[in-house]
Amino acid sequence: MLRKPKRRPTPSNWASFKPLGIGEQRPNNYGEVFRAGWENRDAAGYAWRILSEGVCDGCALGTSGLRDWTIDGVHLCNIRLRLLRINTMPAADPARFADAAALGPLSGAELRELGRLPCPMRRLRGEPGFTPIPWEQAMKTVAGRVRASEPARLGFYLTSRGTANETYYAAQKAVRALGTNSIDNAARVCHSPSTFGLKEALGVAATTCSYSDWIGTDLIVFIGSNVANNQPVTTKYLHLAKKAGTRVAVVNPYREPGMERYWVPSNLESALFGTKIADRFFSLNIGGDVGFLSGAMKAMIERGWVDERFVAGHTTGFEALAAELGSVEWERLERLAGASRAEIEAFARLLAEAERAVLVWSMGVTQHESGEDNVRAIVNLALARGFIGREGCGLMPIRGHSGVQGGAEMGCYATALPGGPAVDESSTAAFSEHWGFEVPTAPGLTAPEMLDAGGRGELDLLFSAGGNFLEVLPDPGAVRAALARIPLRVHMDIVASSQMLVEPADEVLLLPATTRYEIPGGVTETSTERRVIFSPEVEGPRVEQARPEWEVLCELAARARPEIADRVGFEGTAAIREEIARVVPLYRGIERLRERGDAFQYGGPHLCAGWEFPTPDGRARFSAVAVPEPVADDGLLALATRRGKQFNSMVQGRRDSLTGAVREAVLISAADAERIGVADGEAVLVRSEQGELRGTAVVSPIAPGNVQVHWPEGNVLISERRRSAEAGIPDYNARVSVEPASP
Repeated sequence: MLRKPKRRPTPSNWASFKPLGIGEQRPNNYGEVFRAGWENRDAAGYAWRILSEGVCDGCALGTSGLRDWTIDGVHLCNIRLRLLRINTMPAADPARFADAAALGPLSGAELRELGRLPCPMRRLRGEPGFTPIPWEQAMKTVAGRVRASEPARLGFYLTSRGTANETYYAAQKAVRALGTNSIDNAARVCHSPSTFGLKEALGVAATTCSYSDWIGTDLIVFIGSNVANNQPVTTKYLHLAKKAGTRVAVVNPYREPGMERYWVPSNLESALFGTKIADRFFSLNIGGDVGFLSGAMKAMIERGWVDERFVAGHTTGFEALAAELGSVEWERLERLAGASRAEIEAFARLLAEAERAVLVWSMGVTQHESGEDNVRAIVNLALARGFIGREGCGLMPIRGHSGVQGGAEMGCYATALPGGPAVDESSTAAFSEHWGFEVPTAPGLTAPEMLDAGGRGELDLLFSAGGNFLEVLPDPGAVRAALARIPLRVHMDIVASSQMLVEPADEVLLLPATTRYEIPGGVTETSTERRVIFSPEVEGPRVEQARPEWEVLCELAARARPEIADRVGFEGTAAIREEIARVVPLYRGIERLRERGDAFQYGGPHLCAGWEFPTPDGRARFSAVAVPEPVADDGLLALATRRGKQFNSMVQGRRDSLTGAVREAVLISAADAERIGVADGEAVLVRSEQGELRGTAVVSPIAPGNVQVHWPEGNVLISERRRSAEAGIPDYNARVSVEPASP
């Protein structure tokens, strides 16, 4: 039984005795409420209905209106409030798009402020900007290009902000009807290494527990994850967890202030005095995860802290892991991790002292060349203590975007079909029978591979629903060049983005999309904790020519292949849910979601409950993760990209309210700043083998030998050639030099 939070005040958890955190560096959450009210004053009623009736289109915690399934009280954060205006703003004047050169200098925020995309628009090679065209002409153009091309030369991509399960499912089916598996979504660039690591070890590829397992468990560990920034409502869960006696540990190169303390605005005690979040911070090198986590595993084996009964009765592969770690010297682990043996053993002791624990990670773990092994090392630690399949325990690759969990599970993936089976002859044969047309057997191009193909002149069409490759992927110069070589680019979105303005090779089309709240029949999303939630259509103003992405892609497939038109269309989203229920066993029950508040959690509160693992032998698998050699001392620093006041690549403010750092900040340790000869606030030049970035040194609590810069600005330093071995996820890290910048 999990411990219950104390009802009385707990001063031992207070961050400050100064009321309301006056004078402290922290988000002004009440100011965000007033800001959102002012921004949406021309559509106040509609904005309120979106908040009170819809499912949040921000992070993937999951709501119904202003409530969730974890705790009582209001579920609302500044991320959702900042996104609200995209849903309520009127259409832009089409004339604003007539001069692309005038739009080029605008920031992403300024492009969004133009208003919603008003109608289909076209720009031909050599033309200065975009001209409105009818939908019929736009659809004929795209279908004609598909028919004139080969399936291998087509690429389709869907992002995750607000995109619904129904859209993902219908889109991937339509694209496969065109003869290709080259459809991908934002899950690739976020958590695909987690899918590999979890599926291999446990037979499941999703979060194994629920958010409620945080509150009253013994220990929560955050590894490469900053939920105070990216999933801020979780701080309310953590406040209650602390009141229940839960300990919190953070493993990260940078001592994130939001993970140290936070003022939860909707809780009176925390709003007044703040909440101390982390009990322990463990500092490590960027890229040192395998060294730190494998060191903790080695310590648990050497100290006899492994749950031998669970390991013997429910796992396999432990002996190989123990042998691998037994051959690795502690000095090597310390150098790789950037942490002492004593610190690594202290972390292992925390795990050993906990009867129950939840391990949470995010892109600080996955977005590395070694992303899959990083995840495997986390899973090993959980299996060593049996932290799986029971209350207060679990493995949680926390999601940062609403709908991204469902994106992969709906088969909107170049390498997997709906429900998760890999693209191969057996699985494609089954779906060919389901759908009544032949599904291609070869895996398609992943999102980064689509750009590779475009750069080589091997892609005729890129259809991008949302997203912004120019700001999301490494090496924006190479991305721009690749986009500029693709004969037809189709960008379907709610608002304008910088990638739309890249010069056409032949032609660029802009298509206006509906928001989640405008789709007739309502839609569903899947949260981090596997909860499938119905989001109803919300009454309000509409952009007349905006259409649902699923409808457009199904129509495209029908136009390009009229002989199977009757097999690729749907009467509405309810019909899509009916088909999902038939072909994706995990999602049976989605067909019954019809009203606001309808939801179900597939797999129940805990996957692998009772230590029953859906693997061939019914056992979980340890992985003998190889420990790489430490990076040679080359005088360079390890650089990672970080998020600030933003949602995905959508920068929402120049200054991060949690750290106080502005966008050009280069976060550097005091020791490195002194060695290099720069003072806090001085201009610096950061160089990598890929490029350079001018910024401002900000002396910060970061492990020596490491620096961080904001993303996407830091993408100029990142090589597009480095990707993880199995998932193909970009490595958003680099080796850099930092020096004083000349005037």
